[in-house]
Formats: sequence, structure tokens, C-alpha cells
Amino acid sequence: MQRDDAFCGNVVDRLASLPGVRAVALGGSRAAGTSRPDSDWDFAVYYRDAFSPGDLRAIGWPGTVSEIGGWGGGVFNGGAWLQVDGRKVDVHYRDLADVEYRLAEARAGRFAIERLMFHLAGIPTYIVVAEMALNQVLSGELERPAYPDALRAAAPPRWWENARATLDYGRDAYAARGMLAETAGTIAVAACQAAHAVLAATGQWVTNEKALLDRAGLRGVDRVLAGLTPDAGRLAQAAGDAQALLRTAVTQAANRGSLASGENRPSAR
Repeated sequence: MQRDDAFCGNVVDRLASLPGVRAVALGGSRAAGTSRPDSDWDFAVYYRDAFSPGDLRAIGWPGTVSEIGGWGGGVFNGGAWLQVDGRKVDVHYRDLADVEYRLAEARAGRFAIERLMFHLAGIPTYIVVAEMALNQVLSGELERPAYPDALRAAAPPRWWENARATLDYGRDAYAARGMLAETAGTIAVAACQAAHAVLAATGQWVTNEKALLDRAGLRGVDRVLAGLTPDAGRLAQAAGDAQALLRTAVTQAANRGSLASGENRPSAR
């Protein structure tokens, strides 16, 4: 097995040589410096105009290579799960025209939230901008965008409103009927939505949900969920406790963000 640096260099060279590819970046825990020996290797290939997954498939690395749009057709528009020299390698397709459009939208404070497998709150379309800002560019050139002021203003209230509506529905539709699993699910989803609000308010990019609650200081939601029973009163109290916890975190983050930027932004209600 190759040493990590030689392995990474070889993979990048092969990916960069594919037709249409303009840049290759390393993401995930490997880029963040938080990887374990068994961590996956996450690469993104940035292409202009066109990219053929068949060219990636032709390299001969074993695994699954999706078509463009094979992961739902949103900003995560496809990729591959591969085995290379005994290591797990994920390759994500990134259309530069779409990434540049998402960057322009983020700078204007606009974004959508898409469903994506394994993500509780879904993903904001500015996630591909966050990747450009945080990932290590190992071939080619990519813009390294700062967190836009317009996004810091627009994203927190939107995420918080989603969290509040999720909790309200969970309390009224599920907790009132003693439905434990559904109530717990809405609390977990709302916590992730609120975490997005916290991090957006303080200008911190998010690329996945793996450390989302910890980064936002919302690990305390675990205590709200611990020991729940199918008792309507207890479930309603849990929803209320979660809302108080999340509201406090979002309000404090909004205040910190206002102090950092010199603006006066409304706190969460």
C-alpha cells in the first residue's frame, strides 16, 4: 500500500487528467485534519461544460460510478464510491457553472434547501460554496470565497423559522398524541436546522451534519431526548425544552454576529 501522500498525489493526477476537469479538491476529514487512519478520502472534480462519468469508470477502480444527476439531481449532482489501493475513495462531481451560480446567489443572500440522503435538515445550496472555501485545492485553481454578509443576514432567520415550525408541528401533531418516535424525530431535525442558523449567524461554513450540533453548541439537546416515554405531557415538555434551548443558542449567535459585523440584527423570537 502506498503512503498517504503518494496515494493522494496519484489519485489527484488521474482525476485531473479526465476530460473537462479543471480542478480537483480534497474535502472531508482529510482536508480538515481530523481524519482517522480508516477515514475515507473525499475528492471533488470541478468540470467545465461537460464531464463523462464513463471516463472515470474507465480508469478501472472498483466501485460504483453514478451518472450526472444520479444523486438526486440537486447541487450534489452525482459521484462515485470507489476502492483505490485498499482505501475508500468518494468522488463528487461539481459543475463549475452551477457552483459559480450558487456563489452569486449566496452573495445576494439567496439559497434553497434540498433534501439529501443521510441529512436530517437537508442541505443549503450554498454547501458547494462552503466546499470551495474549506477544501484543499490540489490541482487547478478555485475561488476561495469568504462568508457573504448578505448570507449571514438572510440564512439565520430562515433556518430558525424552519426549526420553530418543525417543533410546533411536532408538539401539536405528535407529542399531543403520545407519539414518541415522531416527536423525537422533529426535535432532532429542528436541532439541526437551528444549528445551521447559529453557524450562519457567526459566518461559519457548513459542509455536512456530522459535527453540526457540536459546532453550534447544541449537544445539550441529547439531554432533552434522554428518557422520553410515550406520555403526551412529557413529550410536550420535551418539545418546549428543546425550543427554549435552541432559541437561546440562536439568539446568542445573532448577538455575537451583530457585534462582529457592527450591525443590529433581530434576535430569535
